Amino acid sequence: MLLVNRTTRRMSLTPEGELYLEHARRILGEIDDMEQLLGVSKETPKGLLRVNATLGFGRSHVAPLISRFVRKYPQVEVQLQLSVSPPPLTDDAFDVCIRFGAPPDARVIARHIVPNRRLLCAAPAYLAKHGTPRAPNDLTKHNCIGIRQGEEAYGVWRLTSGRGRAATAVAVKTRGNLTTNDGEIAVNWALDGHGILMRAEWDIDRYLRNGRLVQVLPQYGTPDADIYAVYPQRHQLAARVRAFVDFVALSLSQQAAAGRA
Repeated sequence: MLLVNRTTRRMSLTPEGELYLEHARRILGEIDDMEQLLGVSKETPKGLLRVNATLGFGRSHVAPLISRFVRKYPQVEVQLQLSVSPPPLTDDAFDVCIRFGAPPDARVIARHIVPNRRLLCAAPAYLAKHGTPRAPNDLTKHNCIGIRQGEEAYGVWRLTSGRGRAATAVAVKTRGNLTTNDGEIAVNWALDGHGILMRAEWDIDRYLRNGRLVQVLPQYGTPDADIYAVYPQRHQLAARVRAFVDFVALSLSQQAAAGRA
């Protein structure tokens, strides 16, 4: 089996060589984990760390954190993969996944990092032209920007009023002429005044603070989207995983306390 393409000027890996290298790195990482478990190696984080995150949050928050993390721990090699939805938990495709919402699987460790809410919002120009909704059913009269992500029912927004036993829920079937699977694009459409959007607070907070977006129906509750770090149980003693999760938790908590500046 040919692993390397060799010419007089350069060498490059064949597809088989790339696959071999990927598996070799994973095996070396597992050896590091075993050494740490047995107390053979020092607690300095090192080795390959495969991180998964969603597209928008991964670009705006996780990628900058990784930049600072590898400066602090230069012996860690990080591979960041961005995807619309979290990868299947049964796949050996990641070491740590930063995701919205706790996973419905007890075979992984899910550490709660920071709280996060989904909020309804729109640009002031859109509301000035089309009016401000006063009740959930008013949303059916508005252009609502759709996001097709995960397994949630597309186009159905769930809102609640009241607290505890007195809480009542309503599901609103929305409509609109703009739909995407990329949250960042959806936010930009909302900024351009195209309609009302439901988006995680961490993705729109800076626009709410500078006035480019305004919260809609703030008196109604919307589904939460708390941020979790998820990783396989076999990685819980790996120094690189522990260090990264601790780093993310501290950094995002500090950002939350500072108003996500």
